[in-house]
Amino acid sequence: MGMIPLKEYAEKLGKNPITAAQKAARGGFISARKIGCQWFIDENEPYGDGRVKHGRYIGYRRPDKRETSPEE
Repeated sequence: MGMIPLKEYAEKLGKNPITAAQKAARGGFISARKIGCQWFIDENEPYGDGRVKHGRYIGYRRPDKRETSPEE
């Protein structure tokens, strides 16, 4: 478990360093720690994708298209 600067981590994954720092400040990374004014993160931490991918939300606002309620 090697801690590297967040900027280096973001560049390694092809992400914007500012976006990665905002995600770290919101608690989006498990291993991210702020030391002084710089963020550090475990080099093996996955960059989580927060998108909804299951598709059950499609058409939930249209009663005529809804077969089941969105709570199910």
